[in-house]
Amino acid sequence: MSFTHALRCRECGREYPLDPIFSCEFCFGPLEVAYDYDGIREAISRDSIEAGPPSLWRYAPLLPANPEYKVDIGTGYTPLIRADRLAKAVGLDTLWIKNDTVNPTWSFKDRVVSMAIARAREFGFEAMACASTGNLANSVAAHSAAAGMECFVFIPDDLEHGKVVGSGIYDPTLVMIEGSYDDVNRLCTELSSVRPWAFVNINVRPYYAEGSRTLAFETAEQLGWRAPARVVAPMASGSLYTKIWKGFQELHKVGLIDEPHTRMSGAQAAGCSPITTAFDAGTLNFTPQKPKTIARSLAIGNPADGYYALKTMEETGGGAAMATDEEIVAGMKLLAETEGIFAETAGGVTIACLKKLVESGQIARDEETVAYITGAGLKTIEAIENELSEPIRITPRMAEFDAALEARTATPIPAGI
Repeated sequence: MSFTHALRCRECGREYPLDPIFSCEFCFGPLEVAYDYDGIREAISRDSIEAGPPSLWRYAPLLPANPEYKVDIGTGYTPLIRADRLAKAVGLDTLWIKNDTVNPTWSFKDRVVSMAIARAREFGFEAMACASTGNLANSVAAHSAAAGMECFVFIPDDLEHGKVVGSGIYDPTLVMIEGSYDDVNRLCTELSSVRPWAFVNINVRPYYAEGSRTLAFETAEQLGWRAPARVVAPMASGSLYTKIWKGFQELHKVGLIDEPHTRMSGAQAAGCSPITTAFDAGTLNFTPQKPKTIARSLAIGNPADGYYALKTMEETGGGAAMATDEEIVAGMKLLAETEGIFAETAGGVTIACLKKLVESGQIARDEETVAYITGAGLKTIEAIENELSEPIRITPRMAEFDAALEARTATPIPAGI
């Protein structure tokens, strides 16, 4: 069963039935799922979770969807890795990497789509749809294929080739729009009012967004049932960032962890940084931007949850940073070279901003920090392929290899080796 009891406006608090709607009729504020936390407390325990499946469905009582309708392709319970080499490189004593590159379609979007498609099936929808910067399109297409549902995905026409192929392989109706993500989203919002489709990030968005909370649930469990001192997470719409904080708070409400005091820090690309720019200006009102960054998965110039992300920073004593394209590439390389994790450009943003936040003193050396890496690097090879060392090219002769290696390293090869 699901312990959801209503949709509630985040602004005026009015409640609505658990329907495929996303905004308040009275004040036009966004709707959010409301839960029966007393019921959850009775239904869940650390032992019951630890005995559950190795996926996000181990937290079923905390989720906004009835497991009876789930489409489970193995999402969640991804590794939390102690990153000692990266910690040393950026100046921290304790750093963890939450590695969501290993989800079924190689990004955290599998978490949110798991919630959206379960609710869509419960509502009786026969087709799934989304506006996407790539990762969401991959996940919606994969889950729709597994469910045998028709699928329509709308993307900007300048996406990385790996993300286009990563959707096309599942044979959805793939629609490329001339324009930015914000243009794509506007069209999909119009379509959602006339097409009988479940648009995961529009008419079923309240349920979809809740999937990101599972990152907090897993992190706390993997840390031995406690919240970290600091989080660094990427921000596009701002939803992921705010839901991680909500997840820690909810675990406390149902008695699974002590009260969290996590400071929430957000990471954005300098070429699309409306939330960070507002934070730096000391305001809760962001100004939309026209994206120009290699981190296309974060290129949302008018973030739906931007205001709430800024409120979370204020509430938790957190902060924000932004990274240039050059710093993004350096962040991708640093993560790969220290911890063996090949992340997409959003991961480069997170690591570059983590480094900046430590260097500026916003994160103290002794703060236990979790950095969220949300997508795999093979999706965005265009950003990195010209920044790598050229391979050594030789014929299969040892002497030729020795000469080439000596030239590469400027170190003489000892005789007899």
